[in-house]
Amino acid sequence: MSKKTTDILAYITPIGLIIAFLAGDRENSKFHLNQGLVLWIASILVSAVDRILDGIPVLGTLIGILALICDIALFVFWIMGLVSACQGTEKKVPVLGDIQLYK
Repeated sequence: MSKKTTDILAYITPIGLIIAFLAGDRENSKFHLNQGLVLWIASILVSAVDRILDGIPVLGTLIGILALICDIALFVFWIMGLVSACQGTEKKVPVLGDIQLYK
């Protein structure tokens, strides 16, 4: 699989990220594999916190609103990462771009 295909697949779905990691050009696509992984994990964490705290009357509502804002931001970051991968550039996503999980 080419570098560009691997970069794009890293953002498509969690399954795409796994396929990109296993069958793609890992050595040249480390940047986008890391960015996709960070966005995916951040999305899981936001959802988990939202579901755990959802049952608390007032706090649950506030956390739900905050989770919605975070989900919208993560979606925008995902689009930015996908566009960067399609263009063949390595632009870090805001806020989460400096986190290195895959080196």
